[in-house]
Amino acid sequence: MNPIIVIGGGLAGTEAAWQIANAGVPVIFYEMRPQRFGGAHHTEHLAELVCSNSFGAMATDRAAGLLHEELRRLGSIVISKADEHQVPAGGALAVDRGVFSQDLTETLSSHPLIDFRREELREIPEGIVVLATGPLTSPDLAADLSRFTGMEYLSFFDAASPIVVGESINYDVAFMASRYDKGEAAYLNCPMNKQQYLRFWSELRQAEQIELKGFERENAKFFEACLPIEEQAQRGEDTMRYGPLKPVGLTPPSTAGWSDDSPDKPTPEGEEVKKQRPYAVVQLRQEDKAGKLWNMVGFQTNLRWGEQKRIFQMIPGLENAEFVRLGVMHRNTFINAPQLMIPTLQFKSRPTLLAAGQIIGTEGYSAASAGGWLAGTNAARIALGKEPLTMPNTTMMGALFDFISSASPKHFQPMPPNFGILPDLGVKIKNKPERYGKYRDRALEQLAIIRDRVRSEELVDS
Repeated sequence: MNPIIVIGGGLAGTEAAWQIANAGVPVIFYEMRPQRFGGAHHTEHLAELVCSNSFGAMATDRAAGLLHEELRRLGSIVISKADEHQVPAGGALAVDRGVFSQDLTETLSSHPLIDFRREELREIPEGIVVLATGPLTSPDLAADLSRFTGMEYLSFFDAASPIVVGESINYDVAFMASRYDKGEAAYLNCPMNKQQYLRFWSELRQAEQIELKGFERENAKFFEACLPIEEQAQRGEDTMRYGPLKPVGLTPPSTAGWSDDSPDKPTPEGEEVKKQRPYAVVQLRQEDKAGKLWNMVGFQTNLRWGEQKRIFQMIPGLENAEFVRLGVMHRNTFINAPQLMIPTLQFKSRPTLLAAGQIIGTEGYSAASAGGWLAGTNAARIALGKEPLTMPNTTMMGALFDFISSASPKHFQPMPPNFGILPDLGVKIKNKPERYGKYRDRALEQLAIIRDRVRSEELVDS
């Protein structure tokens, strides 16, 4: 049996290679690092998490959490390792990203059916191929894909947040808490009064950014769910306070001095301290299991590095912050999937070529993993002479791939998992948690049917 070729060692490629090998089909798995690095990569490990260490909400009545559970039940290697290397993050599935990526690298490298090659491919090879090169596809391969599709790439800009050394944080100011004290206290919170916030907001608006090149500047589009913090500041005085800096549900252990009327004056001695929330709060999420590193939540940025240090050290609690990594922004490219692909993640014009991850216009770690699972599974099924799977659009996975293959090509933009792409339940349920719970129940029932069907095929073959 000829091996299947998987190109790209991100989340999608890693998941695809694993699913193919586990189906008993040999894989040649290409990753160009360390020969060549993408603009946002820092290591040579597989499945490197570039922007954040969080996969999103864990609860299955949330869109990301439902997709995690679907993948968990389908035997996803990525979600299995994420569960294994989880770090506290309130209601989110966050991981120790270094250990997570290193473990996946070692696991796939040791699989007897995976031939792992650290080489750059400049052209799409013949045979059964899974293309999972992500938003930072190398120029030569991107040009070959453009020739194959007859189309130019679409693009948007994405950014990563800074990471702070835990020992450099001022714990006399920063406090551990989860919003409304729900669950384990998993976030470090740096509170601001009104005067501090307005000064911070003003400096952000005037800060010097890394200049984009001419073509990029003229065509710059940001992904709305992951806006640079300075872009949020430009959109209005309160935009950040209703976004990543929202103070609701977070009250410091000591609330003295947080009166908006006199923001920098402590409460006079003898007066009762009222439970009053700060005007704004910057949150940091644990980056590693030891708690030595902390990620600034929602602080993806394109500011110059000197400006990042200067302005982010204005945040109370981060006056002496040391940064092990500063924020960067990069151009993400993706194909016009509605014109090119079908829900099985095969190309219409070449069914033996499949693709997954951000390159097809899905957004987020769990979506990339889901694409890798389906593309890898279907590549193996093609090699074994079986019909490719189309996931029911009542599952989060199926709805996502149905969307990217049927949306309007003219206005196509990357799509994250969300309940808005699922078909209606057929009955109106006003209560949102109840409605989302019904979506979940229906999705997992349909998923079980697909899983049982695949398992019965395996039993017949064996």
